[in-house]
Amino acid sequence: MQPHELSLAEAADAIRARRLSPVELVDSVLGRVEEAEPHLGAYVTVAAEQARRAAAEAEHEVAQGCYRGPLHGIPMALKDLIDVSGMPTTASSRVRAGHRATADSAVAARLGAAGAILLGKTHTHEFAFGLTTPQTRNAWDPGRVAGGSSGGSAVAVASGTATFALGTDTGGSIRVPAALNGVVGLKPTYGLVPRHGVTSLSWSLDHVGPITRTVEDAALVLTALAGHDPRDPASLSAPAADYRPGPATDLTGLRVGLPRTYYFDHVHPQVEAAVRSAVAQLEALGAQLVEVDIPMTRYIQATQWGLMVPEAGSYHEGSLRTVPERYQEDVRILLEASELMSAGDYLRAQRARTLMRAEWARMLERVDVIAAPTVPMPAVRADEQTVTWPDGTTESVSDAYVRLCAPANITGVPALTVPVGHDAAGMPIGLQLLGRPLDEPTLLRVGHAYQQTRPGPRGHTVRSRVSSPSP
Repeated sequence: MQPHELSLAEAADAIRARRLSPVELVDSVLGRVEEAEPHLGAYVTVAAEQARRAAAEAEHEVAQGCYRGPLHGIPMALKDLIDVSGMPTTASSRVRAGHRATADSAVAARLGAAGAILLGKTHTHEFAFGLTTPQTRNAWDPGRVAGGSSGGSAVAVASGTATFALGTDTGGSIRVPAALNGVVGLKPTYGLVPRHGVTSLSWSLDHVGPITRTVEDAALVLTALAGHDPRDPASLSAPAADYRPGPATDLTGLRVGLPRTYYFDHVHPQVEAAVRSAVAQLEALGAQLVEVDIPMTRYIQATQWGLMVPEAGSYHEGSLRTVPERYQEDVRILLEASELMSAGDYLRAQRARTLMRAEWARMLERVDVIAAPTVPMPAVRADEQTVTWPDGTTESVSDAYVRLCAPANITGVPALTVPVGHDAAGMPIGLQLLGRPLDEPTLLRVGHAYQQTRPGPRGHTVRSRVSSPSP
């Protein structure tokens, strides 16, 4: 196994034990970047020399006994909405031409303090306003969508061109690309990870979180990220915690909610089969299955868009008026549509969110986690705009991908996606676990137990599949 194929936890153990140096690890990952990046387009920019200098410094620190913890010497990537001092934050948009950050974002500073090494910035769907990231190609099949908006981050982790990465999630933008590329994605509780220095799409829905190869890796990154920051008005005053799950796989006493409504409606049959098989594995580990009805399902789409579109329009109001031609057409149209929404529409969406949060809190009193598909179908071909379901219903690809993820953004509950199989074409399928606010430890415990007992291929094992673009 090459160093770039290691999980974060495996690499951390090897660095701590002096079996692997940060320089060897970074060189291996950068070599993988040279091999895969021309076919995938995950990165906006790669800071190779900066990463090599940081690796040499980390190697020296470890040799001197100054080991900072499991992220020390680990190469990572940041979605290009996240500020790093002295580097551009492009948001994958011409609107940001010439931009350069003057200070680190809160999350970049925390990762830097933990010793993580920045490899570069990854592509997003422009300003995170989309679910496909069209400039980036899927790590398993370059002819298919990467998912979005954190497509570059997910593809980097899946292809071995970063050991872990950060994304942002406003309506599924961590979980969608993670599921479509066969890796782990965690959207934390709203406010647990600070967003200071992160370009906003919709401030009441935005989250920052890790994309990793394993659930254990996600826990290691979350431990470094979580904590109050007074510069983020939504930041919670949650106590510091170590989120690493223990080795136990016994889930006896855990109540897993299996939705009767919403989450299995208009879902590809191979996705449903893989998810139900994964749920059966949780039951085999001792979990009790409890059927639940998802509340207020008819309001989910309207509430998501009723919050997101006006808030995005407000953020972009100035540049939309002065340089509208610099936006990609799909994003510009959505931003222009925000001007057609009234204050009453926005307030009704806020009221619906308040009611939905209360109903979800009541539902989560009956169960510890909800288990459901992350997305209704695997990655579609890059030229597919719509999906038609067996009952004749037609849905846009973006609406389909956001549909099962949006409830966690509206309510603010934590959500984790874990790879649980593949469809007949070999494309990854994800299981979504949703929990109570600030109960990330339970989500991580369940996801980790599944991965320990049903180990499967991790994203970086697909290296041979990205040696050349698909025809």
